[in-house]
Amino acid sequence: MTSLPPLGQLAGQPLIIGGGLAGVMTALSTARPCVLACPGRLDEIRPPLAASMLAQGGMAAAMGADDTPALHAADTLAAGAGLCDATVVDRVTAAGPAAVERLTALGVQWDRQADGSLQLGLEAAHGRRRIVHAGEDATGATIMRALVARVRRTPRITVLEHAHAHDLLVRDGGIVGCVLVVGGQTVTLSTPAVVLATGGMGGLFADTTNPAGATGSGLAMAARAGAVLGNMEFVQFHPTALSAGPEGQRLSLVSEAVRGEGATLIDETGERFTDELATRDSVSRAVWRHMMDGHSVYLDARTALGAAFPRHFPAISALCAARGIDPATQPIPVRPAAHYHMGGIMVDPAGRTGVTGLWAAGEVACTGLHGANRLASNSLLEAVVFGRWIGQQMDDGLPQAATLPDVSLFPSDPAPSPVSLHLRRIMSRHAGVIRTGDDLRNGLKQVLPIANTDAGLVCAAILLAALSRHESRGGHFRSDYPHAGAMATPSRFSLTDLHARLAEMRDTFSPAALNERMPS
Repeated sequence: MTSLPPLGQLAGQPLIIGGGLAGVMTALSTARPCVLACPGRLDEIRPPLAASMLAQGGMAAAMGADDTPALHAADTLAAGAGLCDATVVDRVTAAGPAAVERLTALGVQWDRQADGSLQLGLEAAHGRRRIVHAGEDATGATIMRALVARVRRTPRITVLEHAHAHDLLVRDGGIVGCVLVVGGQTVTLSTPAVVLATGGMGGLFADTTNPAGATGSGLAMAARAGAVLGNMEFVQFHPTALSAGPEGQRLSLVSEAVRGEGATLIDETGERFTDELATRDSVSRAVWRHMMDGHSVYLDARTALGAAFPRHFPAISALCAARGIDPATQPIPVRPAAHYHMGGIMVDPAGRTGVTGLWAAGEVACTGLHGANRLASNSLLEAVVFGRWIGQQMDDGLPQAATLPDVSLFPSDPAPSPVSLHLRRIMSRHAGVIRTGDDLRNGLKQVLPIANTDAGLVCAAILLAALSRHESRGGHFRSDYPHAGAMATPSRFSLTDLHARLAEMRDTFSPAALNERMPS
């Protein structure tokens, strides 16, 4: 059982939920005593606690002599397919160089050239080499190790490990506390300020590169608290997950940086079939279509890297070796997998939701940076920048909350139930790389009976948003609406909206309604 500090000592402190880069950066960026709650050991790399630890490619920032934040912003806007917030894009890309310097000051050792300059990589849809790396293809883990070490040395940060947030407590439109399960005990923690940094929802799909715990629980909590969810239909599928291992297990990522170094996508005949450095959504669709036509797909680095592969990509090389694959001499079998969610909790340019005292940062947030399609390696940058901004806001003062509830502690179940493989198969089948209206409706019909659960609510929101967007844009592609239309606006759902739409769908799916539509 996890040892808990006296709860009275923690009452009133800001609560940051999430042990990834956004959560840790927020905790390190405020001068206030705060509580950092994470679902496992904060420094646990395998199995990964957070997707941040799995990031291979690196962090995007305009650090090269031939680069500027304006060029970075232009590439971000182009990838976002008309749904980015241009003001947010400008602010975040402008903050990129300072974010690199801030991480350096916190102990991150970047990969450098012999002359001491940063080693800059190229990834798809970037017009310049601007991807900074640490530990070659283990950038996320390298960054997190440095920041977690700093957290451990910072007495004002109380870390609650093996802590699963269950619900937010709201009174008079503002946060007053949070219910967590910590090591088998339910804890009600009083606080006027909560930062949700709970990560994404890729774990709701059968094929995913995300940790098993990335099932959208933060989205469900925020919606119940009164926050608005936006752009839920926009799920980015990475085109090159290592296609090996049993169904339902997290797939290892083969970084976009491998294609940036010249690796090509081929089929079993050895033929190339797409532009490897196009945007992720178009590459994923090309791979998916080729697979649906009966082909196997491989990433071939034999000519571009060959014997140099293990030196440039040691972590990926080790992952392949564990599956009996030598990338220096063999093509790597790959397939698309759910990788990143561009949608999330709607926040303003400061990371605030519409609920007083509630912020969101990292993948759980919909900031306007990514629009309909995230530009590669912008996610780590967003987590660092928004984490820093939110932490600094807290130093300016916490919201004046209504009377805080008393803290309490009582026995409970040790952890939430895992999401079933059956539900994950429904999402992959009906809301995957290529969608249709019929598929989305069929998926909704199957999800409706569990829409009162966290996972069911998030799945329903994704399916409904995708069904409502009658066009293809960025990470959302419908073969029955294959072209971009006039819907260049974010989609938004409050919990009330969602319940109303689901009630309509229940009526649509009722036996009487189905019988009425049956041909005579």
